[in-house]
Amino acid sequence: MGSLPAPSYLMNVEKQQKLDESTLLNLFKSQQRYLNYFFQHLNHSQTLKFTQILLNSKGTIFFTGVGKSGFVAQKISQTLVSLGIRSGFLSPVDALHGDIGILTQNDVVVLFSKSGNSEELIKLAPCAKAKGAYLIGVTSNEANNLLGFCDLNVHLPLERELCPFDLAPVTSTAIQMVFGDTIAIALMAARNLSREQYASNHPAGKIGKSLIFKVKDVMKKQPELPVCKEGDLIMDQLVELTSGGCGCLLVIDDNYHLIGTFTDGDLRRNT
Repeated sequence: MGSLPAPSYLMNVEKQQKLDESTLLNLFKSQQRYLNYFFQHLNHSQTLKFTQILLNSKGTIFFTGVGKSGFVAQKISQTLVSLGIRSGFLSPVDALHGDIGILTQNDVVVLFSKSGNSEELIKLAPCAKAKGAYLIGVTSNEANNLLGFCDLNVHLPLERELCPFDLAPVTSTAIQMVFGDTIAIALMAARNLSREQYASNHPAGKIGKSLIFKVKDVMKKQPELPVCKEGDLIMDQLVELTSGGCGCLLVIDDNYHLIGTFTDGDLRRNT
């Protein structure tokens, strides 16, 4: 009976591709430089006007985009929702097949696009405009086809993509995310959102448990308590000790009065 061949990933080790540490470090430095270019050239007047419009919106703030910009638009919309701001993502494709019916003249539509020339957005823009919505283009190309449809255009300065071909949208989406999330926090501050209000929108997870729930909300009630008598055999209580999820047993007397505890640590130390 022969031995099994070595896994392929252990063979031809010398052929595995490697990345030089200095190359990786230079990429991070380049990305930092491109992000700094964005911060240094961002038009603060445009940004303030954009923020004021969102802050004073009487309707819903819809975000839309195609491809990677669409993912960013969805994320920013979800961030606003978590702050208690009416927001939603409007798929540019689905919008043209009925979803645009949700728009009203009180709504704002924010169109994220690196080029401002995405065919799907160009088709959506005049239709959204016809519904009376206020349109804002957020682009990195100052001369773009969305300009003619939007009430406001915010320019996100982009020196170039980190991609060696200047094609893959990695820097442009990074600045879109930074821009959108910063605006979200600006709205949070302007609305004087309290810690308690923020927590009320996050009832699950660490945030909610630390700021909303009281002990009475998460404690085990009497019927659920893992209890035993001091005369019980340890072996007989192992299942109760390990399956209750508490890590301990409450030792009670015949009147159900607590007289002590027995923990899993006690078990390890005494066995």
